[in-house]
Amino acid sequence: MDPRTEHETTTAVPPGRVTLSDRRTRRSWPVEVGPYRLGVFAVTQASYAEVTGLAPSTARGGRLPVEGVSWWDAVRYCNARSEKEGLTPAYDLPPLPGDTGTVAWDTSADGYRLPTEAEWEHACRAGTTDARYGQLDDIAWHRGNSLDRVHEVGGRRPNAWGLYDMVGNVWEWCWDLYDAEVYASYRVLRGGGWFDEHWSCRASVRRRSHPTFRIDDVGFRVARTVVG
Repeated sequence: MDPRTEHETTTAVPPGRVTLSDRRTRRSWPVEVGPYRLGVFAVTQASYAEVTGLAPSTARGGRLPVEGVSWWDAVRYCNARSEKEGLTPAYDLPPLPGDTGTVAWDTSADGYRLPTEAEWEHACRAGTTDARYGQLDDIAWHRGNSLDRVHEVGGRRPNAWGLYDMVGNVWEWCWDLYDAEVYASYRVLRGGGWFDEHWSCRASVRRRSHPTFRIDDVGFRVARTVVG
């Protein structure tokens, strides 16, 4: 597939119910998820450059997932892509420069956004209940098979809903705060990355990071609300 058009590829995800869990607090909670659309792939470097004109990644390649992007970079990309495609931006963002302040999400907007972590896990599982939707080496780039580098999107087997690299390759930013009372503005990351051991590449694993954090194993994929 042409990496210049991969950012246009989203697929419908059916509604459902998912139970999130946190090992630190030993807490679990059910979430009802409505229908939405999700990127078949993590956003690629070609897609990110086309929308923003920027090339932040350490590794270089149009079909590689963009990495070295913060949560703020991801939500600004979502708005920029929405505007480029004539959609209503999902986020009310503070002006540049500076990645501080409050972000408001217009849940009725049809533009691009980050998935919630419930949406992310629901899509990752694709109706399965095991730790992963397939054998790890078949579905993911991780520390045991990545040769210590990021890989092109779509190189492993997809899940039952046609979504690639939901575990491994790069961690993916989600919309949610991790735990506002304890970690303030830290946001949720999901999925595990190319440098992670097998236990981090599971559907249920949650990680947290400051929204300005940038590193070479963190990227994102986009979602869209189904309007009407």
